[in-house]
Amino acid sequence: MAFGWAYVDCSDSAGSGGSTGPSGSLQFMTGSGLGISTGSVNLTFQNNQILQLTGTLQVNGVISASQYHIDDVSVIHASGSTYFGNTNDDVHARTGSLTVANAANEVSLNVNTSGRTDLRQLTVEYTAVTSSPYTASHPAYILGVQATGQVNIQLPSPVGVALSGNIIMIKDELVASRGGDNITLNTAAGLIDGGSTYVLTGSMPAISLYSNGANWFVF
Repeated sequence: MAFGWAYVDCSDSAGSGGSTGPSGSLQFMTGSGLGISTGSVNLTFQNNQILQLTGTLQVNGVISASQYHIDDVSVIHASGSTYFGNTNDDVHARTGSLTVANAANEVSLNVNTSGRTDLRQLTVEYTAVTSSPYTASHPAYILGVQATGQVNIQLPSPVGVALSGNIIMIKDELVASRGGDNITLNTAAGLIDGGSTYVLTGSMPAISLYSNGANWFVF
């Protein structure tokens, strides 16, 4: 027999099908086959707005929320992969220090509030330059020149606040001297050490450049 309604807390049904518990508590069944519900101060619905739980919450499924706010957290333990954000304009801000370590507690990245960053190992973007002319693009860090003969490389534009501090390293990887052939650098915008071009000559030359947001400079 099924009903489409329920009459909770009937005045004449105390002890037999009635409900008990403190004001605002969520009801749950108690007893065995008695049809009696009760509540607890550990699980309440306050002011018709806040569901408050004191104790442990175990969820077998997914939690979905427009905001997720946690106070006074000392340890967050999660197994498996974790993903943050789903669009390129998402920003994930953190206040305080950050440490990244593996399962053996070997620290690979440590950033502290004094501005110091420690890396266990740094691997940067490497690009082999196998033909000429070659146009470099962001991101580019190391350009290994493997092309023979005269090589012309156009650097990315150094212009823009976001590009201030950008570094590019260029290395001639050919063992033999180029003879009369050179590696010539030019830029899509700005200058290279005050000039429109910069020429690398000699046996296996190398150069490092940084951007100040307007021009490239050799260092």
